[in-house]
Amino acid sequence: MPSPTHFAILGLATWLIVTVLGVAGFRLYRTLASGKPANTFRADGTDLPGLGERLVRVHANCVENIPLYIAVMLFAMASGQTAITDAGAGMLLYARVAQSIVHAASTSVPAVLLRFSFYALQAGLILWWLWQMISA
Repeated sequence: MPSPTHFAILGLATWLIVTVLGVAGFRLYRTLASGKPANTFRADGTDLPGLGERLVRVHANCVENIPLYIAVMLFAMASGQTAITDAGAGMLLYARVAQSIVHAASTSVPAVLLRFSFYALQAGLILWWLWQMISA
């Protein structure tokens, strides 16, 4: 049975794939619905205002953060310190997914504050784990 740390690593990798599929699916929809040539989409999503642009940002934010989270958990596994990460691994995964969903749903002030709360939880967990691993 995989540990919570193993599960979180697989979950984060899966979530990253889900965000790629979200962007690809939205772009495919736009290509089929409006005839926009598939090779004309901007990498930053600015040519897809609203949900399309937010999906691109969600994916980019995952690319910016998930590798760090996985690296810290892999270090915990390699150094035999998964007792440190196991307790909060699920919380990290769920906070990442929740942050992405809120980001895709809205950029209103309340949504941004909620999204930041989910991010702060992730950052806090990573910093706490690093501190515990370094101090061990």
